[in-house]
Amino acid sequence: MQSDERPGHLAFIGFGEAAQAFISGWAEGRPDRITAYDLKTEDPETRPEMTACYGSFLVIGGAAVSDALTGAPVIFSVVTADQALAAAEAAAPHVEQGALWLDCNSCAPETKRRAAEVLEAAGARYVDVAVMAPVHPKKHLVPLLVSGPHAEAGISVLDALGMKPTLAGADIGAASSIKMLRSVMVKGLEALTAECFLAARRAGVEEQVIASLEASDPDIAWRRRGAYNIERMMVHGARRAAEMQEVAKTVSALDLPNAMSAATVQWQEALSQGGAEPGDDDLTGRLDRALSAL
Repeated sequence: MQSDERPGHLAFIGFGEAAQAFISGWAEGRPDRITAYDLKTEDPETRPEMTACYGSFLVIGGAAVSDALTGAPVIFSVVTADQALAAAEAAAPHVEQGALWLDCNSCAPETKRRAAEVLEAAGARYVDVAVMAPVHPKKHLVPLLVSGPHAEAGISVLDALGMKPTLAGADIGAASSIKMLRSVMVKGLEALTAECFLAARRAGVEEQVIASLEASDPDIAWRRRGAYNIERMMVHGARRAAEMQEVAKTVSALDLPNAMSAATVQWQEALSQGGAEPGDDDLTGRLDRALSAL
C-alpha cells in the first residue's frame, strides 16, 4: 500500500458507535473490504444483525479475533477504555507484520504505552489517536490528534480515508494526554451539571437555580446545556465512566490530586444505570427520568 493510497482492506477491533460512524461517513469511498471483531460477534443473536447493517462492505469476524485481522494492513481499535489494553493483547498474535494499529481509545498515556509495547513486539506499528469530539454528527470528519513514532504513516492513511488528523507529537501518549486532560473539564462539567440540577429538581428549586446561573453567567445557555449534558450521561455514561477512570490515572501519574476525576466516574456510572431513555430535549422531563432511574 502506498502512503497516499486508501487501504483496500482494513479491520476494526470493536464495532460500536465510533466504528459504525466512520464507515457510514466514508460512504462511496470506503475500502473494498472491511472486517471487524466485537464481543457481539460471539453472540449468535447479535452477529447476523451486525452483518446486515453493512452488507457486502463488511465481513464480521467470528469468535476468533484472527478472522478479522488476517490480511489487514490497517487496524482501528475502537473499544471501551477499560478494554483497550486487553484488545491489544488479544490481537497481538494475529496482526500482520508492519500493520498500522490506530488506537483510537480514550486511555491514559501509560495504558497506551503498554499497549504499544505489546503490539510493537508482535511486529505492528502502533499509533496513538485521540478522538477529540463526539463522532456524531461529524462521523469520519471528527477531529483526530495523532502521535507516536509512526504518526506520519498513520496520518497518511487517515488522510487517504478523508479523515481529519492533526499531528500532536512524536511520542506515544502525546495525543492521549491532550484528550485525557480535556476530559477533566468536559466530563467534569457534565458531572457537576448532574449533581447541581438533579439536587435542585429534587429540592423543587431548579428554576431559581437556573435563573441565578443565567444571571451570573449569561454566556452559557444553562437550560439547553444542562439538558444536553444529562442526555450525554444517560446514553454514554458507562463508556464515559471508563474513560474517566483513565483520566484519573493520568492526573495521578502527574503527582496531582485526582478527586474531581474520580468523582466524575461515580456520576457518569450513576446516570448510565437504570436504562432510562433521555426522551425529548427538555431539561425538566430529562431530570425527572434520571431521578426515577437512580
